[in-house]
Parts: sequence; C-alpha cells; structure tokens
Amino acid sequence: MYRSHDCGELRLSHINTEVTLSGWVQKSRDKGFIIWVDLRDRYGVTQLIFDEERTSKAIIEQAQKLGREFVIQVKGTVIERESKNKNIPTGDVEVLVKELTILNEAKLPPFTIEDKTDGGEELRMKYRYLDIRRNPVKNNLIFRSKVTQEVRNFLSNQDFIEVETPYLIKSTPEGARDFVVPSRMNEGEFYALPQSPQTFKQLLMVGGMDKYFQIVKCFRDEDLRADRQPEFTQIDCEMAFVDQEDILNIFENLTRHLLKEVNGVEIEKFPRMLYDDAMRLYGNDKPDIRFGMEFGELNAITQHKEFKVFNDAELVVGIAIPGGNSYTRKEIDKLIDWVKRPQVGALGMIYSRCNDDGSFKSSVDKFYDQDDLAKWAEVTGAKAGDLVVVLSGDTNKVRAQLSALRMEIAERLGLRDSKVFAPLWVIDFPLLELDEETGHYHAMHHPFTSPKPGQIELLDSKPGEVKANAYDLVLNGNEIGGGSIRIHDKETQAIMLKHLGFSEEEAKAQFGFLMDAFEYGAPPHGGLAFGLDRLVSILGGQETIRDFIAFPKNNSGRDVMIDAPAKLDNAQLKELSLQLDLPKE
Repeated sequence: MYRSHDCGELRLSHINTEVTLSGWVQKSRDKGFIIWVDLRDRYGVTQLIFDEERTSKAIIEQAQKLGREFVIQVKGTVIERESKNKNIPTGDVEVLVKELTILNEAKLPPFTIEDKTDGGEELRMKYRYLDIRRNPVKNNLIFRSKVTQEVRNFLSNQDFIEVETPYLIKSTPEGARDFVVPSRMNEGEFYALPQSPQTFKQLLMVGGMDKYFQIVKCFRDEDLRADRQPEFTQIDCEMAFVDQEDILNIFENLTRHLLKEVNGVEIEKFPRMLYDDAMRLYGNDKPDIRFGMEFGELNAITQHKEFKVFNDAELVVGIAIPGGNSYTRKEIDKLIDWVKRPQVGALGMIYSRCNDDGSFKSSVDKFYDQDDLAKWAEVTGAKAGDLVVVLSGDTNKVRAQLSALRMEIAERLGLRDSKVFAPLWVIDFPLLELDEETGHYHAMHHPFTSPKPGQIELLDSKPGEVKANAYDLVLNGNEIGGGSIRIHDKETQAIMLKHLGFSEEEAKAQFGFLMDAFEYGAPPHGGLAFGLDRLVSILGGQETIRDFIAFPKNNSGRDVMIDAPAKLDNAQLKELSLQLDLPKE
C-alpha cells in the first residue's frame, strides 16, 4: 500500500496515528539538525519532519538528497506542529518520518511548481504535465469535472439518454472547414471529423430516443482567435415532440442548477431579447447585460446640420459613459486612439460632456447647439457628470465598433464582475445571412434550422427577412449555448437546401440519408448545444478556456508538448495513397 491517507487529510484528530503518505516534494528546508519537507499530492500538502533526535541518521542523510518534485513514500507518526500554519488545512500537524523511500528522482523543473510561477504560457504548455501539478490548473480541471458531473446528473434526472455518435463521418458544409481523415481501406476517400453531431442527433429523434444528450468532442479547422480551440467540447442535446418554449424551460433549469450547485448562486429571471433588439441596443447578438450603456441611435437628431461626417453616415449611434465627464482631454484622446486601432476600425469618435450645471461641451460645438446636445443626452440616457461618445458609419460596422468600445469601457470601470451572473436568451435570429462578397445567402445557424411558422413562403420574395426558430443562451456577454427547432419533413428541407444553393443532386449526395429518414415518420424535434469549455470558464470566473482544458493547443493550433501536427513519413503516405504537392521552401 503506497498510502494510508492523502496529503490533504490529516488533522489534530489523527495525532499519534501511524500513517503512510506518498507524493511529490514541494520544497525542503534543511537546518542541519532538523529537516522539513512539504509533501504534495492532488489533495493538499502535509509537512514532514526529520529530527536527528527522533529520526535515524541514515534517513536524515537520505532526506538531505531530496530535490523538488522527487516522488517519495514516507511512513511515520502524526504529531502536533509547534509552529502552526493557518494557511493550509493540514497546518496543525506534521508527520515525524520513520521510513523514507524514494520512488522516483526528478530533474529540476523548467519552471517553479507554485501557484505563482515564473514560467511563461508557451513553456508551461510544453511541459503541461508539470503545469497540471500547480493548484490553479489542477483546481480548474477538478472544477470542470464537477460541472460535467452536475450536467450529467441533471439531464439524467430529466430522462435524457446519453448516446455516443461517430467521430469518423462524412464531410458536410456547416460553416467551417472540416478536419479530414484519409481512409486506407477505401483508396482516395476521406472521413471528416464532426463539427457537431447535428445529423446524428436528429436521426436519434427519428429513431425514437426522445431525449438525447452527449458530452462530445467537436472539430473545426478554422482560423484561430486567442480563445478558440480546433477541438472543443459540447454538451449536445436533442428532444422530440417539443417546441421552442419546452427547450428554453429545460435549459434555463439546467443553467439554474449549475449556478446553484457549482457557484451557490440562485438566478430567477432569464430575460428574452429579440435578435434585432440585441443588435440595435448592444451592437452584437450576445450582449453583456450586467451593466447598462445601451446604444442610442442619433440619426434623427444629428443629420439636420452641416456636419458631413454624420450626414453621410448610414448610422449615427452613441452611448453614455457613467462619470465620464471626469475624463481629461488626454484620456479622451486615448479612447479615440483605441477605437481607431485596426482591431476596431473606427475613423474617429465624437463626444459631448454633460456638465454638472446642465450645460454641454462637445467636440462639435461648431455644428450643434445646447438643445441638440441635450437631445443626445436624452437618447443615450446620459446624466450630469456623464460623457456621451458617438460613432458613425455603415450600420453593421459601426455597431460592432461601438460594441467593442462599450465592453472596453465596462472593463475599465470594473462593471464586468465575474461573480455576478446575468443570463439572457436571444431569440428570433435571421434564418439566412447574406455573404457580401458572393451575394449569396447561407444559413446563419445550419441548414437544418426551421424557419418561424408561416414564414417559409418569404424565402422566395424576402429571404433576408425570414426569421429562424433559433435561440442562443448568453451568459455575461458570452454565448454559452445555442440551438433551434429543426426541420423534420423532406419537402421543407429540400426547399431550404435549394435556397442555400444546393442542386437536387448535391442535396441528395450530401444529405440524402437524412431526407430519406424524414420519410419514415420523423417527429417534430429541436435541441441545443452548450459549449462546455466556455461554460466552465465563465462559471469559474475566468475568460480563458485554455485554463480549463487539460492539454490545450496554442494560438496556432499546435500541441507544443507532443509537437503536433507533424509530418507523415513516405511509407505512411504511400499506404494512404497520398501524394504531397507542397511549394518548395
């Protein structure tokens, strides 16, 4: 037996108990006649003591050779510490060592295995197995496990059945590039890794499973952003004989359950907001409603003067920064520089100070009088002491720019408290989205999303106005889940694919199996998928999903620990009937 107790278990009640512990050497302090060693495992830290008056000379000499991260086993007696450590649960006791076994020596780690380490992110990712020993990473993985277990408990208690679906599937267009896998047994043919189990969960509904869930890996070969992974995990769910209201109620309750069981927070209200209103008031479809600063559209009260910048704009829109009138001119200039960065892309920013005496001072006083500026304040909800900031330009671009500014201001003002949770349903998304480069429409969610009842006839005349029977669950400005009521009959699915540019032959080749299934009694069905990585990070009070993934990829999609992706040797390429045609270096 390697251990009778773990390193986080011992208390005053264990005094005079003979114990066996195993773990890693956190650190040691050698005073010559006495040696203290902190022994660490997943559960905590216990102090060991080697005392020349009570410990044999041979064991003392052995203890003097211990280095950081050595793996050891000790046997000894629990005694009360003379100098107690109130910072750790085991700080009242220590173990007087009688036997010491070095199970494995260790090289000096490339960074310190401490809560606050000296290792940079890339170095820690290269040695992730060492990084996992650190409390912040270890605790994040334990936290993820707790969230996952609570998800399973809730869904199982709601009669959901957990079903696994294949990883080796057929490539289908779902918005991002597929990862493809060559088939050795079927020369010249390829599997694809699933971007989601979408068609399979719909087939499970055709199969009568009624309520399905799966905690599943998904894969997308797309350009990476700072907090996106090529492989990610979904809580994937589908239900039969349901409408939108049924689904929203179930997953509101799941989210309530997680917030209560994991965070000790009770949330009653889950507001609902139309997609069009989210874009108008916040500039994006996943608004953070923990704070205000709603957009105020100013076209009607700015485009009557000779200010060409506003007159030529498709949209003039502003927000009120609470207490912003205290900003110096230098601070405002820095905000203007911030919105002009390439990542945001604004050409400039207009502002108006709301003075305590009820007057206004604007950067465009030449064009707008006090009555005009008072209307700006009214529309944006500005009060005395606030600062109204205004952007203008093409509607979609300027909304995105002001949305980015709103979030930046909130961050600076400390309004994004990670311990406060504000959920929101965004509903009635457009069914189709226009690709401005090609002029063609594509599905905003995926090709299997049902239009709102009674709107399918608009596909021929006003495709951009058709609303989807789709919904996203937003938490603290992040989309944590999304789904829709699905199309469940062949005729409607054929119409949808036609409007997405599929010929009958292409539709049959790509989705014939699903459309055939619809002819054998498909029930009305719909579902939702949570992004587990994002959900866990928000519940954990952090922004970075990599911190909650055991072995994440870096920003280039590489696993620097195992050095993947990697080249195949010629024998493997030949076996797979592959020939590379790469540009010469």
